[in-house]
Amino acid sequence: MVNNSMQSYPRKSRRWLISLLVLLVIAVLCWKFWPAGSADKAGGDKAAAGHTGRSGMMRPGFGGGTGPIPVRVAPAVKGDFPLYYKALGTVTALNTINVRSRVGGELVKIHFEEGQMVKAGDLLAEIDPRPYQNALLQAEGTLLQNQAQLKNAQVDVERYRGLYKEDSIAKQTLDTAEALVGQYLGTVKTNQAAVNDAKLNLEFTKIRAPIAGRVGLRQVDVGNLVAANDTTFLAVITQTQPISVAFTLPENNLDTVLARYRSGAKLPAEAWDRGDTKLQATGVLQSLDNQIDVATGTLKFKARYDNRDQSLFPNQFVNVHLLADTLKGVVLAPSAAIQFGTNGTFVYALDGDKKVTIRQLKIGASDGDNTVVTEGLAAGDRVVLEGTDRLKEGSEVEVVNDSSEVPTSPTEHLQGKSAANPDATTADKAKKGA
Repeated sequence: MVNNSMQSYPRKSRRWLISLLVLLVIAVLCWKFWPAGSADKAGGDKAAAGHTGRSGMMRPGFGGGTGPIPVRVAPAVKGDFPLYYKALGTVTALNTINVRSRVGGELVKIHFEEGQMVKAGDLLAEIDPRPYQNALLQAEGTLLQNQAQLKNAQVDVERYRGLYKEDSIAKQTLDTAEALVGQYLGTVKTNQAAVNDAKLNLEFTKIRAPIAGRVGLRQVDVGNLVAANDTTFLAVITQTQPISVAFTLPENNLDTVLARYRSGAKLPAEAWDRGDTKLQATGVLQSLDNQIDVATGTLKFKARYDNRDQSLFPNQFVNVHLLADTLKGVVLAPSAAIQFGTNGTFVYALDGDKKVTIRQLKIGASDGDNTVVTEGLAAGDRVVLEGTDRLKEGSEVEVVNDSSEVPTSPTEHLQGKSAANPDATTADKAKKGA
């Protein structure tokens, strides 16, 4: 019994030892032949690809590399630059009328529709005319009565004058008769004024539009009693053709505008929608205020628009683009190429075809796409648009895209932005970014 158990124990030990050796051999083989080198290589390739384009060229601003730096360039051009000043404006009607009744009574008829365009003199509503017709008849009756008395007094005066010439009556009797005629003349004139007043009140029972414009919402319904010059008006009429836009400009922009305005020039003023994406109307600068607001340092202006298509609505907010002047024959550089540093404004300009040099600039007005360069660039100089992150003086570059989309006539480009095709600038930007 004891011998059998002792024989089975060595057998079990040998089995465990053999199993352990097999597992160790498998682990060694897996460690030796595992494809770690391939994974490292693939990861390295992906990391390298993350810094290069499809062509394998290193993108500017990412990673190292000792080769030429790829850049996009565009030329500076010479042309006319429309100088626009922009401001937020409010559309204001030239005239706004609160229509009220000038006589009291019951409102019996309304002759307009809410929102209707009316002309001056159009009938809007009617007040019950009967009380005023009766008042007119009464005034006319009183007038006729006093006219008869006047006529009788005038006949007496003629008779007394004949008798006085015959020395049949005293002078006092003639003077009294003549005074009575004067009294009746005054009475008749007063009666005539009462008749005219009654006619005027009768005419006022027909409420007419004092100006041409658009009628607003009705405030009083038929059947209500209205009072003369009541605080509650029947409706509001606003004149929308022509219409004006009020806006302000800061005082540091006034010199150019005032000089052109005082010379008699008609300064175009474009009205764009609130998002500044759609041209709504084109007008001219009409008037200006007589003093600068000390609180804001701005001066108020008004531009006038024909508004034939009713595109502008009273109290609407618009963006005003005022063409203050047109700069003739100036050098224009793409605004994307302008850089700002501790030494001032500069650009990276191509020095030949392979290197760049730093040009210090003096700049003027800008519209966001183009900037006026007053000193530092000449027409035809090519400047770097993209790829400036790794550039320095004398850097070697490779031009991957020499932009030819900058217009040869900057005036056309700028006017297209502020004319009937506002999307032209957006399209240009999309092309440049392609």
